[in-house]
Amino acid sequence: MPRIHRKTKFIDLLKKFIFLTVGAVLMAIALEVFLVPNSIIDGGITGISIVLSEVTSISLGIFIFLINIPFLFIGYKQIGKTFAFSTLYAVGIMSVTTFLLHHVEPFTTEKILAVLYGGVTLGLGVGLVIRYGGALDGSEIVAILLSKKLRIPVGQIIMMINVFIFIVAGFVFGADSAMYSIFSFYIAAKVMDIVVEGLDESKSVTIITQDYEEVSEAISNRLGRSTTFIYAKGGYTKEDTQMIYCVVTRLEVAKLKNVVQEIDPSAFISIQHVSDVMGGSTEKKSIH
Repeated sequence: MPRIHRKTKFIDLLKKFIFLTVGAVLMAIALEVFLVPNSIIDGGITGISIVLSEVTSISLGIFIFLINIPFLFIGYKQIGKTFAFSTLYAVGIMSVTTFLLHHVEPFTTEKILAVLYGGVTLGLGVGLVIRYGGALDGSEIVAILLSKKLRIPVGQIIMMINVFIFIVAGFVFGADSAMYSIFSFYIAAKVMDIVVEGLDESKSVTIITQDYEEVSEAISNRLGRSTTFIYAKGGYTKEDTQMIYCVVTRLEVAKLKNVVQEIDPSAFISIQHVSDVMGGSTEKKSIH
């Protein structure tokens, strides 16, 4: 029997478009109030648009919207219509807002402050849009497609694209502005990660120990985290055992290591980054 697709609740849809709007407006503010007036550019399609706007005197918002259109079509084909429409809406809001803010006086003419304020505001804006199912730049879609064909990580492709854009910016705006742009892009990327993943970034932990029952109980009592036993068999000893799996925040990693090593100093502990956690019994229980 085919599964019935659950319709999105109105309140969830409203929340989504509110945050898409806020994110798009924040990016426009970062560009027109902090970065562009100080000859600092962003990476990707936005960076290309800033360079073209500088050399042609055509509004930045027009270039951002027009250049992103082909990538919206690719996103529609490769990722889905919800993503494409969310991206179209966010890019449209950002383009209109940059047009409205084009003649607003810059917040500061001090480039270091512009890098800091602009980078943080840009990261907040892009992070919000990504978190709520959209995008503000088509270069990520290109990077995903090239990664599949060239077998190169997406992050490396985006970095190569942006290095090329920043080199071009160096010829248009000067070497100093290109370096400031790199710093701003780095700050924005870090803030974006925090917005998308949250401050309580999760880690998945796998523990192999003969004292698995005692370790599992200690994790539950002292960290308030539930655990899962996974059947395992030693490759060398051929003995049956149980692995412990749990999810903790990065702030709890040190405490978890101490808890495990107090019980079994020779325990094997593997820790991996988790980009998102949903459902299940991952909620922290009270330990008091």
